[in-house]
Order: sequence, then C-alpha cells, then structure tokens
Amino acid sequence: MGTICHHTMSLDGFIAGPDDSMDWAFAYGETTSLANETMKRIGAILAGRRWYQLATERWNGVGGIYGGAYDGRVFVLTHRPSDKSEDPRINFVSDGIEEAVATAQTAAGDRDVGIFGASLSQQCLQAGLLDEIVIHLAPVLLGGGVELFSGGDGKRIDLERISLGKGEQLTDLRFRVVKQ
Repeated sequence: MGTICHHTMSLDGFIAGPDDSMDWAFAYGETTSLANETMKRIGAILAGRRWYQLATERWNGVGGIYGGAYDGRVFVLTHRPSDKSEDPRINFVSDGIEEAVATAQTAAGDRDVGIFGASLSQQCLQAGLLDEIVIHLAPVLLGGGVELFSGGDGKRIDLERISLGKGEQLTDLRFRVVKQ
C-alpha cells in the first residue's frame, strides 16, 4: 500500500506550536470523516525520535495516537539503534529512510503507513517515498513552532487534490503526490 503524511496544521504551516504544544489542534470540534477514514487506513506508523520522546513524555506514547484508537506498530527512525522501548508495539530502526519505510510497509500489510513528524515527512517527500498528504487545516495562526514543510531542497513537487472537506472548524485537504 502507500505512505500518508497525516497532520493537523495551523494556517501558517505549523504542526506543533511553540514548545511542541499540541493542545490547539484539538480545539476545533469533533474529528472529521477524513481523519477517521485515514486513521482506519493506517496499519503501521513511521515516526522520528523527537515524536517518540514527546509522545512518551506528554501523550501516553502509542496509547495516545488517535485518542487511543490506534492499535498497530510504530517504527521509530533513530541514529541510536540500541535503544529499546518498554512498549512492544514500538521498534527502533536505523538503516535509513528507505529501509525504515520498507520495514513499516511490511508490518502494515495491506494497509498504509502513516508518516508522523515534519522531518520524516520531508525526508519521505524528498526521497520520492510519500504518496499522500492529508492535512486538517485549523483556523489559527500559531506564529511559531514546528513547520511541516520547511528546509526542503528547493525542488518543486506537484500535488493533485483528491478531496476537500470540512468539519466544525477544520478544513480537510487530501493530496496525492505526483511522482515524476
């Protein structure tokens, strides 16, 4: 199956606010139908070390993903492969982005791989490994934090809009990455 970058994002392009705050992302009504559909499509998650540290400290680790509704495995791409998690659903991988995506795809089976985090989303996009971008656009300007797509290599990447939707306050955007 494919890979999906799945994030709630502020109108000024941030997926986390200052000090990695995420409380703002849940202030705009109920989960949208696209969010629910995307969550059901994901069979494994590839996340970065930063996500792992923050999720462990602040958001109940894997138990906090999708409000506790996610029950799959998480692969954490890290430069410290000797790390071990107390949660058997978390595995550390360190063989590079291509191998990490392949490992997560194997675990996902016939479902998709969710890509969590700005850095990993950017790496997958630049490596041609990202298939879809799903954004839940929040009506807020955070003014700072973690930008979703910053620091790229200056190469143009075209997207095809698959769907456009709305929730109470969120605007849902789903794009297919056009492969060259």
